[in-house]
Amino acid sequence: MKTEKELKNEIFNNITEIHKIRKQNEEFIPGETPVQYAGRIYDEKEIISLLNSSIDFWLTAGEYAQQFEEELAKFIGVKHCLLTNSGSSANLLAISALTSPKLGKKQLKLGDEVITTACGFPTTLNPIIQNNLIPVFVDVEIGTYNINVNKIEESISDKTKAIFIPHTLGNPFDIDKIVELVEKYDLWLIEDNCDALGSKYNGKFTGNFGHIATCSFYPAHHITMGEGGALLTDDPLLKDIILSFRDWGRDCWCEPGCDDTCGRRFAWQMGDLPYGYDHKYIYSHIGYNLKVTDMQAAIGVEQLKKLPEFIKARKQNFETLYNALKAYEKYLILPEKYQNADPSWFGFPIIVKKEAPFNRDDFVSSLEGNKIATRMLFGGNLIRQPAYKDINYRLDGSLENTDLVMNNLFWIGVYPGITEKKMDYIIKMIKEFFKVY
Repeated sequence: MKTEKELKNEIFNNITEIHKIRKQNEEFIPGETPVQYAGRIYDEKEIISLLNSSIDFWLTAGEYAQQFEEELAKFIGVKHCLLTNSGSSANLLAISALTSPKLGKKQLKLGDEVITTACGFPTTLNPIIQNNLIPVFVDVEIGTYNINVNKIEESISDKTKAIFIPHTLGNPFDIDKIVELVEKYDLWLIEDNCDALGSKYNGKFTGNFGHIATCSFYPAHHITMGEGGALLTDDPLLKDIILSFRDWGRDCWCEPGCDDTCGRRFAWQMGDLPYGYDHKYIYSHIGYNLKVTDMQAAIGVEQLKKLPEFIKARKQNFETLYNALKAYEKYLILPEKYQNADPSWFGFPIIVKKEAPFNRDDFVSSLEGNKIATRMLFGGNLIRQPAYKDINYRLDGSLENTDLVMNNLFWIGVYPGITEKKMDYIIKMIKEFFKVY
């Protein structure tokens, strides 16, 4: 009779062969094979890791989750990493954590203001609204598409308690100036790092600069678990609060399957509960269940090993596109970065100038017609979206640049799945488009 190890090895060897067959059948045919803007890049190692976790049948977070948290924290250079089920949940947990009464005078309360942008993905904005806080919108810069730091200070009021902004398309925002304002006005800073895993500023990875940073592992992002996200922090109190909100709002911090980590499970006195009430069922926050499964984390462990080469490929694809598009700057605004920034680009943003003899729709239609995927900058100007028609917000000044992004910007993918052949095809089709002009 074969041992469990021998049977596992047979399965894993078969998976390796299946993956080889699939790779052999992949062929890029220009004009026929779609060039996606993003996607999963993996090999048999992720599948084997997933199956290994499935066979063990530890379905909730376990050893793989703990390994991933430790390794991502080490990679970024922070003390604590907490996995959750999506980047959107990570954003929700980040803002929710700041409403905890355990923060004393720093607690965010009903009606407090959070500075953000209306340009981007809705789940940066949503947690502010969902926690009954007031978003204060500041316009973005053209070129970087990050918040205009020169307009933040004039938007700060006595009610302003936090800044929650993304590194747009992987391009780090002006961290030096943001941190200066955060310290001057004693504000919280949350980095939405979902599109920027592997980006650096002043030689340090983004995710190091905020009180909390968030990550996403959706298939379009730098690494994937299918669904998944994480929160990063150096603050042990914030770590405990995030853990509580993520795990039903409970006060207990025992890992799944563990009991009495604190050594006084039946010796707590909290709220109006009787002395000695089981700490596993004491709730200090109105929380959620936003945990990740160990099967997802098993994929992430292998993906994390590939992250450095993914970052390198994104930068190379970006540079190739930039060099090719410089010939058309008469009609296009190409992306910019700050001097101290080293982006791990999520995409390549392009604005079609108002005076160009064609518009964004013309350019996008040409690319899409040749099976080259494009995307808008997510929700454009979010306050023009139907979901946000009646929200309570504050705006000092205009969102002129945000509207320009909504009307004139699109982006092309730079993910590692865009091979040299695919990139050559993209550039060829761009040149074909411009022959008319």
